[in-house]
Amino acid sequence: MFRKIAHAASVVVLLSVPVCGQEWAAKMFSTTTYDFGNVARGQRAEYSFVLENLYVEDVHIAGVHASCSCTTPEIQTPTLKTHEKGVILAKFNTAAFLGARGATVTVTFDKPFVAEVQLQVRGYIRGDVAMSPGIAEFGEVDEGNPREKEIVLNHSGGDGWQIVGAHSTSPHLSASTAEVRREGTSATYRVVVRLDDKAPPGYFAEHVILDTSDSRNPEVLVPAVGKVETRVSLNPSALFMGVVQPGQKVTKQLVVRGREPFEVRDITCDGAGFFAAVADGAAKKNIHLVSVTFEAGKEPGTATGNIHVGTTLGSPPPAKAYAVAKTAEAVPPSSKP
Repeated sequence: MFRKIAHAASVVVLLSVPVCGQEWAAKMFSTTTYDFGNVARGQRAEYSFVLENLYVEDVHIAGVHASCSCTTPEIQTPTLKTHEKGVILAKFNTAAFLGARGATVTVTFDKPFVAEVQLQVRGYIRGDVAMSPGIAEFGEVDEGNPREKEIVLNHSGGDGWQIVGAHSTSPHLSASTAEVRREGTSATYRVVVRLDDKAPPGYFAEHVILDTSDSRNPEVLVPAVGKVETRVSLNPSALFMGVVQPGQKVTKQLVVRGREPFEVRDITCDGAGFFAAVADGAAKKNIHLVSVTFEAGKEPGTATGNIHVGTTLGSPPPAKAYAVAKTAEAVPPSSKP
């Protein structure tokens, strides 16, 4: 038996559940299949299978392997605490293979229980398209700042082949194309991928899809990855206060980090039993500490609270984290002889 934290509609409930086979491990993944589609030879093709620890116990990934060398898997974060997210990265080896390829990626867990989860990837590696670089990699981008990346695309072996349009899997990405050279059956295009100033904070892994005149292979996928950095962040974003006895208090700290010196302007904390305050004074600096305290009531159960931290850094909305605490059953006094 172990306790699971389920988060729905901003309410986190601790439930005692049995370990049914290996379902507990599969439930942590947001998806277990991915199709790379048609990708160019030599193109960087990667996909992040995201998993989140839904449980009180630490989750440990012991190993990962693929059924085919066309895919190389990597563990990004071996150990996940409550509500922490991790990634199993699947790299499609487009430089060494051509044609239709697929693999099963097996992820092995050894804590809190032994389990395996199988992830599926597939795709078609084209030999007639090459891109340099093979990905629009934006790196770290400050929130609110647009950015562009340029890619050169070469196509060979098709008379009259053209790029006729472009669209994206994200509303915050777009692309423009221009033909720069055509020789015989080969064509070269310049592709400019744009990230707009409305992109939300966090990692992104999307695609720009180039529409072509080839009816057999009408699309070319251009992967676009990066991270939009907030001006202010809270760490951890999910704070587990632990199991508290009725009437007792527990205090933990949040780190408030800014990309430039700032002051904490205000802190609000909703949720019964939760209180928050600046722990290190009001001086302007890049990092502040916020103390979050939970005072357990008399009744057992789960309590949740949202912590909002406003700063002097202008327009960004308050940084947000949420806290979870469990009030234990009261321990009856021992009987005296």
